[in-house]
Order: sequence, then C-alpha cells, then structure tokens
Amino acid sequence: MELGSRDAFSRMGTLGIEEEFYIVDADGYPTSGTDDLVYGRDPPAAVPEGFDHELFECTIEAQTETIEDPANAADALATVREALVDHAAADGYRIAAAGLHPAAKWRELDHVQKPRYQAQLDRIQYPQHRNTTAGLHVHVGVDDADKAVWVANRLRWHSPVLLALSANSPFWNGFDTGLASARAKVFENLPNTGIPSAFDDFDAFRRYERRMVETDSIADRGELWFDVRPHTGHGTVEVRAPDAQRDPEVTLALAEYVRALVVDYAERYADGESLPTLRRELLDENKWRAIRHGHDAAFIDRDGEGTTALGEVVDAECDRLGVDGIREVYEAESGAARQRRIRDEEGADALRSDLLVSP
Repeated sequence: MELGSRDAFSRMGTLGIEEEFYIVDADGYPTSGTDDLVYGRDPPAAVPEGFDHELFECTIEAQTETIEDPANAADALATVREALVDHAAADGYRIAAAGLHPAAKWRELDHVQKPRYQAQLDRIQYPQHRNTTAGLHVHVGVDDADKAVWVANRLRWHSPVLLALSANSPFWNGFDTGLASARAKVFENLPNTGIPSAFDDFDAFRRYERRMVETDSIADRGELWFDVRPHTGHGTVEVRAPDAQRDPEVTLALAEYVRALVVDYAERYADGESLPTLRRELLDENKWRAIRHGHDAAFIDRDGEGTTALGEVVDAECDRLGVDGIREVYEAESGAARQRRIRDEEGADALRSDLLVSP
C-alpha cells in the first residue's frame, strides 16, 4: 500500500507545474499518439524523465522539474513545452491546449491500455469513460505535514477563484455548453473530486487516505482527485482546480498566485492565526459560479455575509500578496470567451488552429 508520511514534507516554497495537453493531427483533431510519444522512442534530452500517459491516447502530461527559485519558473515551463512540441512533431503530431478540446468526442476516441487506467474504467464506468478533460496542477512544497493540511484547508476558498480565472472549456463534444469551464463539471462527475471537506490535521488526512485504500475505494493515493490536497508523496500542497492553458503566461500567472497563497498561509500558520471558513456547500456554490460564469463570477465572501466580484478579488489579492500576473489574466479576454469568439467569427477550423501550442 503506497501511502505518504510526514517525512515527505521537508521543503518550503518549491514549485512544480504539471500540464495536460491534447495530441492532435495536422488538422487539429485529437488523435491517438501516446504510444508513440511516451513509449515509441527515448524522451528528449531536455526532459529526461519523459512524458506520461493520461486516460485517453490523445492526452499527454508534461511536468517541470522541481523549481527551487520561482524566478526560474518561466524557463522551466518553456523547456518542457518546447521539448514536448518538438517531440510530437518528430512523429507528425501537434500539441493543443484547453480544458476540453472542442473536437474531442469521447465515444470516438481510444483509451490507453495502461492497467491503472483500465482498472479505473472498470470500476468507475461511464463518468471515467467520457473524461476527456485536461487540467493544470500546481505543487508548492511545504516543510511540515500539519501545516500543509492547514494551508490546503484555507486554499479551498481560492480554488473557485483560480478556476474562474482559468476558465477555458466552453465546448463539449462539439457543442457550446453555456459554461465557462465545462471541464470542471465533467471532471467532478468522478468520485473523490471537487472541493474537499476540511481536515483537522495530517493524522486525520492520513487516516482518510488509508481508509480509502483499505476499503478498495481507490487503488492508490493518486486517485484522490480533489481541487486542492496535501500530496503525501511529494510533500506539497497541490492545487488541481484550473483548466489547461494554451498561453504559458496564463499558466505562470496562476502558478505564481498559488505559490504566493501557500507561502502566505504558511506564515499565518506559524503565527497561530485563526481564519473564518465557509461551509462546504457554500464553497461548492462558489465553484458553480466559476464554472458557469468564469471571469464574470462573483463569490460568496469567506465570512458568508456578502459577495465580491472576481475583479475585486483579484485586485485585493494582487495588492495583498504582491503579485501581478492574475490581474493581467483577468483584464484579458478569458479562454472561454476567446474560444467562443473565434468559433463564431472564423469557424471551427480556426478554433482548432488557435488551440495549438507554439514551440
């Protein structure tokens, strides 16, 4: 049984970025390619550990090395993205990014044969069979296990904010869903997803994790797919709320914000600060607002007494934490709005082309 321990939480403030992408053909349609890109030949020298499978043969994951200095995040992300694009091009593929690919029709796409995913398909059935989603996951190192759980509890309020900023999946199976992030709604049909309940401390989280494995609810700790969680293997707080992004600057801005939040809350934990928390049902309402409205969302405040528009949240957070990237993300056209505009004005071919990741 693979379970983590307190010893994993040993470094504060390190950063890791995982991105899920679509493998597409020359016309931008999702196509089976992970056997070639993951197993067909050696990984590129710039990414010696290579790339990883996702559920479908048209999806692939790339992750940065552990980034010790956040000033190096842009270079680390560029290295991995460029290596993936070049690696795919050598086999005649291209790489696209969005929370859901607008041309991905799950009934027509092949699942990978990796035993882990085949077991999930057998156990979960329909919700996993149609899970063509692609997300962005950000890891931030925390140097104490109880601190990591405390920080993850507080980040639950921020998860919908991150989702709203990243909303980049209006289309599902070729149709406009009316949502800003249909990916989040599709993904939360799986078990062990969404915004989790708060945990009292690391021992409480570890008991939960162990119970889920021992009762055959999950095969391993990696199948706790919550929007935010302490990662007991990497020793990080992992935020899994955002949609995948074509633009690396958006990815970097979201990662900058997540790291700033984790570091800030870690300092508050050391000071013994107590903060108000919302009921999970109200956190779920905030997530729904992000799913439905994206940049136009307004969120129930942490004290439960009112609502604040995303733009006001962003301004306050940038001033409080000394970050700028998410303000630029908010002020720009959202991914969801951009996709709708391009399809309406230029057509589906132009939209597929626009989602391609540049080398």
